[in-house]
Amino acid sequence: MPASVPLPLPAHPEPVPPPGAILPTSGAAHRLRVALLMAGSCLPILGAVLIAPVLPKMQDHFAGVPGAGALVPMALTIPALALGLLAPFAGVIVDRLGRKRLLIAATVLYALFGTAPLWLESLGAIVASRALVGIAEAAIMTCCTTLIGDYYSGRVRDRYLALQTMCASASATAFFVIGGAAGSAGWRTPFWIYAVSLLIAPLMAIGLPKPTAAAPAAAAEKGESTATTAITGSTAAPKPSHLSHPSQPSQPSFPFRQLAGICGLTVFGAVVFYTVPVEMSYLLDGLGVTATSVIGPVTAIASAATVAGAITFAKLRGAPGPRLPLVFALCAAGFAVMWLADSAPLLIVGAVLNCLGTGLLLPSLLTIALSRLDFADRGRGTGLWTASFFIGQFMCPLVLIAAESALGTLAAAVGLLALTSAVVASGLFLTARHRAAAVGPLPQQQEAARAGRVEGGAVRSAP
Repeated sequence: MPASVPLPLPAHPEPVPPPGAILPTSGAAHRLRVALLMAGSCLPILGAVLIAPVLPKMQDHFAGVPGAGALVPMALTIPALALGLLAPFAGVIVDRLGRKRLLIAATVLYALFGTAPLWLESLGAIVASRALVGIAEAAIMTCCTTLIGDYYSGRVRDRYLALQTMCASASATAFFVIGGAAGSAGWRTPFWIYAVSLLIAPLMAIGLPKPTAAAPAAAAEKGESTATTAITGSTAAPKPSHLSHPSQPSQPSFPFRQLAGICGLTVFGAVVFYTVPVEMSYLLDGLGVTATSVIGPVTAIASAATVAGAITFAKLRGAPGPRLPLVFALCAAGFAVMWLADSAPLLIVGAVLNCLGTGLLLPSLLTIALSRLDFADRGRGTGLWTASFFIGQFMCPLVLIAAESALGTLAAAVGLLALTSAVVASGLFLTARHRAAAVGPLPQQQEAARAGRVEGGAVRSAP
């Protein structure tokens, strides 16, 4: 076999990335890259809320169709279900075919499937096209999140994962307003907005570089994974960084066991995350507030609190794992206030507390999941995490409906969710303490303790 020939160095090398970054984090190329990743991350949110305001008009249009009462709401929710079920498979494809190629293809298909209801006349065909939108969303969300993990590491990655949450929360409110305004011209009109992805796809082809494995990411992730072990129960040894390069002939086994705990938490976290956006209008209605002029601003305030939580996450130092018990406790406190609220202002206070917690929760869970994935596994692992989150989103209204049926009121169902969140927070706290005690003091702490004992003995023996 001929010896490998080293590649010549470029005449004008790129600037060295700062610690925590694999690519440069300044300049026009960087700004375009971040803007495209954030825009892509918002597309699945668009699919989830855009047509919500026109569902009553769709219901009237298809009133004579058997089963329309179930099929019309399904047109809104089935993309999330499809995304949740298929994201793991999208992750496998991401790792095998490449992130960028799949992202561009899925973004184009998103426009084709999303605009299909403009010319479809059958309600069943429209629901089927919505399921296809969910498949495209699974690929888009998995690719965008995986690319954030590929391009950045450490605190830089944490900042952009928090920005992803902020953009998703803000876009949800914006898309709801846009969908309502477009829906005034007819229930089909909002579907034109899906064509915006045809503008994004060519920019992605130009502005997103092909990712490769990098040593800085492996080093940063090793530190992150060690810091979060006590919370999530991972005790497996970190994988050597050289095994993460896709050119290696052999790969370590996929860390299913390491991801199981964080994916389980993510399912529950998604239920917590979507309770306020999904149920706030019904809770206000229970307090006698029915005016949309009030419900809209209240929803916007809650979304702003989620954005504030994500901004706070980006500014916090240290690994997010040890903060998880406090984050779930904050969500539980917000739910408790909402449960006990007897007026709209008090309900808003509870919603703000809860959404501050969920703004911290989502990037924390995602950061912990990414911290234990090598380059070769990152697409599949991100797909599993994305599936967990969107399955939780789909389950959220079903869980609350079941709890409301059992307890009698929606407020009581929220109270049960407050209790469950508090139990989860307590369990995470006790698990962390138990694992910290089992691991014992670090070598540096042991050395300091020995030095203290020696010094103390010398002082006592001096007389």
